[in-house]
Amino acid sequence: MEQAPAPPFDIPAFLKTLTQRPGVYKMLDAHGAVIYVGKAKNLKKRVSSYFNKSAATVKQTAMVARVASIEVTVTRTEGEALLLENQFIKRYKPRYNITLRDDKSYPYLFVSTLHEFPQLTFHRGARKRPGKYFGPYPSAGAVRESLKLLQKALRVRQCEDSYFSNRSRPCLQHQIDRCTGPCVGLISAEAYRRDVDHTLLLLEGEGGRVIEELGQAMEAAAQKLDYEKAALYRDRIVTLRGIMQKQFVAGEKGDVDMVACASKAGVACVQVFYIRKGQQMGDRTFFPKMDGEYDPGKVLAAFIGQYYLDKPVPADILTSHEPSDAALLAEILTGQSKHGVQLTWKVRGERARWLQMARDNAEHALQGQLAARMNMEMRYASLKDELDLPSVPERLECFDISHTQGGQTVASCVVFDGNGPLKSAYRRFNIENITAGDDYAALAQAVGRRFARIKKGEFPCPDVLFIDGGKGQVGAVTEALHALEVLDVMIVGVGKGPERKPGMETLYMPPDCRPLHLSPGSAALLLIQQIRDEAHRFAITGHRQRRAKATQQSRLDGIPGLGPKRRRQLLKQFGGIGAIATAGIEDLAALDGISRQLAERIHEAFHEKDG
Repeated sequence: MEQAPAPPFDIPAFLKTLTQRPGVYKMLDAHGAVIYVGKAKNLKKRVSSYFNKSAATVKQTAMVARVASIEVTVTRTEGEALLLENQFIKRYKPRYNITLRDDKSYPYLFVSTLHEFPQLTFHRGARKRPGKYFGPYPSAGAVRESLKLLQKALRVRQCEDSYFSNRSRPCLQHQIDRCTGPCVGLISAEAYRRDVDHTLLLLEGEGGRVIEELGQAMEAAAQKLDYEKAALYRDRIVTLRGIMQKQFVAGEKGDVDMVACASKAGVACVQVFYIRKGQQMGDRTFFPKMDGEYDPGKVLAAFIGQYYLDKPVPADILTSHEPSDAALLAEILTGQSKHGVQLTWKVRGERARWLQMARDNAEHALQGQLAARMNMEMRYASLKDELDLPSVPERLECFDISHTQGGQTVASCVVFDGNGPLKSAYRRFNIENITAGDDYAALAQAVGRRFARIKKGEFPCPDVLFIDGGKGQVGAVTEALHALEVLDVMIVGVGKGPERKPGMETLYMPPDCRPLHLSPGSAALLLIQQIRDEAHRFAITGHRQRRAKATQQSRLDGIPGLGPKRRRQLLKQFGGIGAIATAGIEDLAALDGISRQLAERIHEAFHEKDG
């Protein structure tokens, strides 16, 4: 028995039921998808305005035509409504809202202060380890650049604790003067702690104190006629001054974000400069997703509300334009961060120069994005014509496989939408339980796992599915999709040309898989090459990570009764894993602390597959 269609949305009846209290409203289409989220000081007044045809804009008219229902959440204050609105926007990503496409957690510098010889390292994710965190930094590249500079100046170790615990001789970092060798006792705990304290002071914006202390140590060494040590302190001071000149911002000692916006032709760019403890941490560019034209103040309000929802908030946020609801935003951010937050758009002096630089960067990035978008639209239109598609595709996916002699096989899936790579939708698949080196089976497994989730509605279905490979790969993928009863996806195999020369690719499409050659340099072929190369890059990166992880797991790990101290002793006495692997039980048992039973377990770990 067919289900009766839902009754049409009775707008006048709904508006009569609305309260005049503050709250959030969600507009849904006929499929139940949220297409717009808004907040209001007076829900009845605000929602009713959308249905006043004489005052409606073109965008409002198009949006209201799709509204099948409206859900309302009443709040106590307008501030609570603003906070809830931004939470809903981040969760639902409605089509008609300005949404921030940024799902990554931000990286930090981490110092494991509870360790006897603390480690300085990169950290991303939950901050649960005991120690000190510095950041957030705008990108992983900014963290690595800071690590490199600190390694030159203060030589605090950056290796993992497991690596540190098993060293029997200094590593390469010590040889090139990037580490003082605490793992093998080349520096005392007290002297190492001074280096760590100087690192913490520098990261807290107290570089001047570090230079002062090093200057005093240099003078003391010179008075004792220890000119070699004095020269070492002098070199450190020179390096630190260079770091401070590069990273410290004149006139700033606290935490400041400078947020600039440029908007044109329905595209907006937001540039953020980060200053923490008076140090420039770097900058980052964002392109919020929006449907239509918005003025910079509206874009900044949406960006600030969503961006700082789950991040530490600085005391000062300088903006290129006055954000909408600036006072309300400042009030919400103050309550969220438990300290005063000030939004300022009228500044002078050094701050004005920094803010202008952020605006110039935003304008430049926007021009580049508009040019790239025009180029991408041309490529998609060309792909429609070359593949004889009924309409311009909106979503493309491409799969590739990477392995080394069949080991640690990884499949990649990259996704392109109308703007190009959609990196938040990328996925990798660790391939298991297949014959080593069987690319056909690997692709079938990865595509099968992907489309099983697509059928559940977890991801949108692509208009075109590209496969890096020829007829065999296309056949394997076609069978995998038929097994899932997925019959409406165009599959295109991308075979490499002679000598893998770009521009000579051959395309294969079921059912007959007759070779198709596109004109070298055509816009469609350039798009296909771009997505194929991106899938290849993503697969290789995943495979290398998996292979590195497997390599790092020593055969000595996991042997019962063999702790870090004895592992270190074994490596030191035998000189490496290779020598331990060829040693006999008697040789192993001859070492102090290695019993006969433990020697047998070690021997078995290296010879269990023999015979």
